[in-house]
Amino acid sequence: MRKNIIYKLFLSFTAVLLFNGCTGNELTPNNATQTGAITGALTGAVIGYNTKGHHKGQRAVIGGILGAAIGTGTGNVMDNNHAQPTQTGGWQ
Repeated sequence: MRKNIIYKLFLSFTAVLLFNGCTGNELTPNNATQTGAITGALTGAVIGYNTKGHHKGQRAVIGGILGAAIGTGTGNVMDNNHAQPTQTGGWQ
């Protein structure tokens, strides 16, 4: 039983890490808020689903909402601490 739980946790965190790579900075340089929201939602949903008790779907939704809120807040703080790059004007 314990080996099964460890296996599920390992697969869950691996999936979270892989999905986190899909939120790169191709379009916007400061997108820690988006990355935090996605990573927090996935992590919260996985943790909520894997807790003991009944109503796994309900716990996954609640965990996803809480994780997204915490991840968004953390990412927003990180975005605000890093200044936007400024344009130097190029060739003049």
